[in-house]
Amino acid sequence: MRLEKPIGTWLLAWPCFWSIALAAPPGTPPDLRMLALFGAGSLLLRGAGCTVNDLWDRKLDKQVERTRTRPLAAGTVTPAQAVAFLGVQLSTGLAILLQLNPYAQALGASSLALVAAYPAMKRITSWPQAFLGLTFNWGALFGWAAVHGSCDWGVVLPMYASGVCWTLVYDTIYAHQDKADDVRVGIRSTALTFGDRTKHYCAAFAAANAALLCAAGAAAGAGPAYYAGLAGAASHLAWQISTVDLDDPQDCAAKFASNTWYGALLFAGILADRVALLSGAAYVH
Repeated sequence: MRLEKPIGTWLLAWPCFWSIALAAPPGTPPDLRMLALFGAGSLLLRGAGCTVNDLWDRKLDKQVERTRTRPLAAGTVTPAQAVAFLGVQLSTGLAILLQLNPYAQALGASSLALVAAYPAMKRITSWPQAFLGLTFNWGALFGWAAVHGSCDWGVVLPMYASGVCWTLVYDTIYAHQDKADDVRVGIRSTALTFGDRTKHYCAAFAAANAALLCAAGAAAGAGPAYYAGLAGAASHLAWQISTVDLDDPQDCAAKFASNTWYGALLFAGILADRVALLSGAAYVH
């Protein structure tokens, strides 16, 4: 489950939290129970994704320096044990999913196909990070659906697309850790696809990310606090791209892990926007 590396859980949780907070009616703070359910669900789904990934990659992981100590690659856990554990994770996740409305249940269950298919993408496409973005940012749709029982596509689609662009930045940086091993074992990634032009591509995706979040905020009727949070998050992403040493695995790992702060800055802006609307509603009343 990679509990010792919580960044994966945060990357899955932030789009859910953004969507839940932005879905709150004007003058209403986000639903704390919903945030707690999605936080627990993110932890479980990320863990299930790790289990599926390690089952797919157990032979490849043995050949990569960074992953050879993973339990399945090292032989400390058997495939049968991993499948049994996956069943426990998914069953617990189902218990959380059943707390939501039927529309959200169907939308949430549909994300499992993406989770199961993702490990194959690094074998068949040079853009597996794009598919990871489709998987990890499903919460942008899912969170809104859990609050309203439907989706406002004018808000959630640009937010979802912005998350895919964000993932293309952070996971390309992450993939630069393994580029030498990936070439040797035949794994594909945007780190290899972009090569020396990685920072140019990442800058373009970061710009698209900011533009799409502006569109989502406008569709949701967000105020200045939202855009202040977005400006902070965009600045953080620009700092990552401009300062990362793509030939230093430790720096790539550190920049990747710093995306917790990107998510927190944007969430703080959304939360401040809801609180500002709440204060304004109380003043008018």
